[in-house]
Amino acid sequence: MRKVAVVTGSRAEYGMLRRIIKLIKGDPQLALSLIVTGSHLSPEFGLTVGEIEKDRVPIAERVQMLLSSDSEESTAMSMGLGMIGFAKAYSNLKPDIILVLGDRFEIFAAVSAAVPFGIPVAHIHGGESTVGAIDELFRHAITKMSHLHFPAAPKYAERIAQMGEQSWRIFCLGAPGLDSLDEIKYPSKKRLLKELGIKTEKRIGIVTFHPATLEPGKAGPQARELLSALRKFTEVFWVFTMSNSDAGGRAITERVAEFVNKNVERSASFDSLGRPGYLALLKHADVMAGNSSSGLIEAPSFGLPVVNIGNRQQGRVKAPNVIDASAEGKSIETALEKALSKDFRVLAKGVKNPYAQLDASRNIVAVLKKAPLEKLGKKSFCDISTGTRPHGNRRPIATATHSI
Repeated sequence: MRKVAVVTGSRAEYGMLRRIIKLIKGDPQLALSLIVTGSHLSPEFGLTVGEIEKDRVPIAERVQMLLSSDSEESTAMSMGLGMIGFAKAYSNLKPDIILVLGDRFEIFAAVSAAVPFGIPVAHIHGGESTVGAIDELFRHAITKMSHLHFPAAPKYAERIAQMGEQSWRIFCLGAPGLDSLDEIKYPSKKRLLKELGIKTEKRIGIVTFHPATLEPGKAGPQARELLSALRKFTEVFWVFTMSNSDAGGRAITERVAEFVNKNVERSASFDSLGRPGYLALLKHADVMAGNSSSGLIEAPSFGLPVVNIGNRQQGRVKAPNVIDASAEGKSIETALEKALSKDFRVLAKGVKNPYAQLDASRNIVAVLKKAPLEKLGKKSFCDISTGTRPHGNRRPIATATHSI
């Protein structure tokens, strides 16, 4: 039986991994070891480990690593604590392969700690680009420390190949977090708002804004610009989901809390809505604003207009439902006016999600089951020589049926 350790460090990432975790747990050829870390274990960020416990998924290890601060120093120190905790977890669990998703510093710590153990790492959502955040650096470093790659779009698969990763290791299977969207029993808008304790007849806007970590000191001023723009749309009830644990996040959280306290009749905030609640809000919302990856990955599946603010997501593939705006009040205001217009809402309803493929989760698990572990561990850099490969410098990327 193959032992698969899955690492999860945040609410958003667990939602994307949820179906994969259930498939691994239910497969007789696989043994699941779930390692929970990061903001899941922090009361400040909603203690979202409770969502995992509600799913009745056994937790094999809890790696405490977040310090009660959001400075650059605390982020670096948290990474060090994480590496110590993951080293102990891997020593105890002895997994055959580790599965991770994304680009956050918690995941970088988890993968770095695996290197001395020689444990193969499978990485989901590699090859993407977010030039406004330090996640850009972590993501590509994780790619080079990983042995199997599951990018969500062809452009990202090609970027991983460009980094010298062998094509047989790369499986472009789509975003697994989209698999469950059609399986959820969504409440009506009326019921959802009642469950959230929101009383309004206004249009609904969802706001998630995180620090652009390569722009230190700007999180607070950018949040002020955003809130200044939102204040002008009195016909919209704004629902905030709070910022993540990145450096600068507290400055955003404090300003959002102040905004909500002064505008209780047309705004509310939540530490965490849970995956089903968050997706239900995306389904019933009229507009989304902020810089969360969910605006690019999940929102197109709901035909939801999105105003993507600032540089945090710059470089990612975007569907036509996304309007880019600078982190300045006037730019945000103009983009929101367009997003809320009837013509743009009609356009957004008809977009095709560039991250959607059929049953990505099941196909990823199928690869995890058959991947040759000994072969995976022996990595070599694959140089691209012009004219020696099909279609110039482009190399064929593995599919779900590709033999490895």
